[in-house]
Amino acid sequence: MVGLLAAFGGVLYLSAHRAPRSPGGHEAGTPSQPTPSRPGERVDISFLYSTEKKDWVEAAAKDFQREHPHIRLSLVGKGSLDAAQAILDGREHPTVWSPADSAVLRMLASDWATDTSHAPLFAAEGDDAPRPLVITPLVFAVWEDRAEVLRKASGGGAVSWKVLQKAVTSPQGWPAIGGKPEWGFVKLGHTDPTRSNSGLQALLLATLEYYGKRGGLTVEDLLDPRYQEWMKSLERGVTRFESSSGAFMTDMVRFGPSRYDIAVVYENLAISHLSHAQGRWGDLRVYYPALTLWSDHPAAVLQASWVTPAQKAAAREWLRYLRSRPVQERALAFGFRPADPSVPLKNEDPENPFNRLASKGVRVDVPPVAEVPEGPVVRDLLTLWSRVLAPGR
Repeated sequence: MVGLLAAFGGVLYLSAHRAPRSPGGHEAGTPSQPTPSRPGERVDISFLYSTEKKDWVEAAAKDFQREHPHIRLSLVGKGSLDAAQAILDGREHPTVWSPADSAVLRMLASDWATDTSHAPLFAAEGDDAPRPLVITPLVFAVWEDRAEVLRKASGGGAVSWKVLQKAVTSPQGWPAIGGKPEWGFVKLGHTDPTRSNSGLQALLLATLEYYGKRGGLTVEDLLDPRYQEWMKSLERGVTRFESSSGAFMTDMVRFGPSRYDIAVVYENLAISHLSHAQGRWGDLRVYYPALTLWSDHPAAVLQASWVTPAQKAAAREWLRYLRSRPVQERALAFGFRPADPSVPLKNEDPENPFNRLASKGVRVDVPPVAEVPEGPVVRDLLTLWSRVLAPGR
């Protein structure tokens, strides 16, 4: 009798503790996709992103947190190049990373792979693989009277890097290309390419124009002494190398052409400052180079040891939200072009910058876009700038 009672009790215990099965045969507690297993359980994820898109990201994050209370989202804004180095050094362990463009992402992937013990940091395909969030091209922001002189010297077309190089290296200053003597020397501005992505893109575009290429830049190209001397002369004309594109553009508006005649910046950043500049120092306008580069703001869920399956699932929800149509449409208000090609750049909103600032040079169509070099070429270009091209060397 005692044995029968013990056996019966064992059956009752096992029945009470066995998880129910779903119609597909899986236990209900082990779903096919890793998500929080209990209602109310929170998952912490961190989003490391380039600061150019700070306002758009923060606005989206507030709404996302209200709609997804089970995900605790931590936002970390950092320059793309600084962020790449921080991940490589182990100082940052994000769940999702979104630099300003694919060139920096490729560089980190290449640097990461030099340690053979590492698995690839980025997925090659699927929801975790790098895909754009928003896009913006590199442009020139130029005071209109200076721009007209540069355009004439460039043959009436787009502002040319070769004309800029000639202008900034001439001891005669602006009169060397037809400008007024009172303008003094030609003052070019771009950010520090070792700290800010727009500075790196400026180097890439100048290099491509020097070689007459749209892509296919090689390490051998960078080692040519004639090219190095040409680029070194161009960089001597940069009055200072700011670490932040935002601070750099603010200075251009604050101090006018006494600080910068021409700035190489992202289109979205120029858009955000154009209205502040009018009436202070003349007319500040946007000009598109003959060849540009996209900042495509790729975002990827990292395939790193510190990212758990539950965090990956939560990160995918965050990225799906950022790529949803309402959030993509909202990017227009911040001067970005949506990565979703179904979202039109022009609409009925009078505050849409592609409507409001058309008279200041902002346009929907863009010039041909250069190909992003491979990671090792980007790394060598930065090394070249630090060792050879930077002023004072």
